[in-house]
Amino acid sequence: MVQQTEFMLLFRYELSNNYQPTEAELNEMHQQWGAFIGNIAIQEKLVSTHQLGFEGRQIFADKSTAEGVYTSDKLSVAGNMIVKAASIDEATEMAKHCPILHMGGTVEVRNIQPM
Repeated sequence: MVQQTEFMLLFRYELSNNYQPTEAELNEMHQQWGAFIGNIAIQEKLVSTHQLGFEGRQIFADKSTAEGVYTSDKLSVAGNMIVKAASIDEATEMAKHCPILHMGGTVEVRNIQPM
């Protein structure tokens, strides 16, 4: 039996106040995400997944805070998924089917180290 390791897929997308998807586009996106997550779950490789909301607060080293979510290059983390895979290559192949890529977003695959 192949040893399975956990990897986190981090989903990022560009924040835009100029574009609001139509109801039909939202429904299509939900179907794509359902198929993507369902396919991984059927293989018994899904550990967990979370979609992040739009509210947030940042806390800095000096204990000061700022309202809003952190963005870098106009990209924000939209959510994550933890999957089981034999290697980072296998986890990367799973990530290549992520619907966020069709929306111009990115997926980062990271190994998870227990604390």
